[in-house]
Amino acid sequence: MKNIHLTILIGKYAADHYLSGRTGRNLTETVRHYQDYLPEYFPIVHPSPLNVGWQKKNPWFQEEVVPVLQERVADILR
Repeated sequence: MKNIHLTILIGKYAADHYLSGRTGRNLTETVRHYQDYLPEYFPIVHPSPLNVGWQKKNPWFQEEVVPVLQERVADILR
């Protein structure tokens, strides 16, 4: 796979593996500072119904992070 433009890291295990030693102290910090891992990686929380509570406590994710991710994916697909 030679034309990979972005790797979306879904959840803590993926972030810990691919960002070995460069993550925040928890997944919330890592996701909040997603810009630090661009352009190669984009860490996000797992899109699970179990994360509804996390998303309610962290509205910045839907307001700030998701639109940037959507735009990055759209740019790649153009």
